[in-house]
Amino acid sequence: MTLKEYLKVIEKFVADYLEESHQKQYVLGLSGGVDSSLVAAICKNAVGKERLTCIMMPIDSNPSDLEDALDLAKQLDLNYLIIDGSESFHKTVEEFKKQGIELDRGTLANLKVRIRMTILYAYAQKVGGLVIGTDNKDERYTGYFTKYGDGGVDVLPIVHLLKREVVEACKMYGISDRLAERTPSAGLFEGQTDETEMGVKYEDLDNYLLGKEIDEKSKARIEHLHRISEHKRSPLPEPIEFIRD
Repeated sequence: MTLKEYLKVIEKFVADYLEESHQKQYVLGLSGGVDSSLVAAICKNAVGKERLTCIMMPIDSNPSDLEDALDLAKQLDLNYLIIDGSESFHKTVEEFKKQGIELDRGTLANLKVRIRMTILYAYAQKVGGLVIGTDNKDERYTGYFTKYGDGGVDVLPIVHLLKREVVEACKMYGISDRLAERTPSAGLFEGQTDETEMGVKYEDLDNYLLGKEIDEKSKARIEHLHRISEHKRSPLPEPIEFIRD
C-alpha cells in the first residue's frame, strides 16, 4: 500500500469512527506543527469543515507558533478558536508556590500540556465532540507524549505513520513546505526541540522502526525511551477481579 492509499484508509477510519461514536464533530489542538497540520487536513477531508473545530492554545508560547497555526487555518479554511491558557497556568504555579513547592521545568512543561487537554475536553463536551490526537509512530514508540496531556485523546489517526511520512503526507495535502518542514517542537520552553529532548534524531528513529541499521548509541537511546515509557501505552493496572461469595 502506498502512503497516498493509506491516507484514504485513515480518512475513512476517521469518518466511520465519528459516525459509530454518535458524536457531532472532532476537536483538534492546532499548534502549527506538522503533526496537527496533517490531522487537520485529514479531518477536513474526511468529515468536512463543519464537523471539525481547531483550538489554538498559547501558554506563554512563542508568537510564531500561533502565527503558523493561523497560517495553516487560512490555507485549509478551518474553523478555529483561540483559547489562551496562560492565566490558568500561572495561577496553578502560584498555588504550588504558596505551599513552598517549586515545580521543575519538566513538570511545568507537562502542566501546560495538561491544561491544553482540559481545554479541548471542555469544548468537546460542550459541543458533543471527540478529541482527536496527533501522536505519530515515533512519538508513541518512545513515549514522547504527555500522559493525560497530548496523550489524552479519543482517537489516534496517524499513530502508524513515521515522522518522515507525516511530512510527506502534509505536502500531499497541499500544506506549505515551510509548515511541513518546520523544526519539530512542542514550544514548551525557549529553545525546546523534540530531537534535543529525546536525545535522538527522527531520521534514526524512523530507520530503527523500519528495521534498518542505526548506530548503537541511538539504538540504545530509543530502546531506553521505549522501556521507561511502557506505562504510557499500557492499560491502567488493576488488581484481580473481586469474586464475591
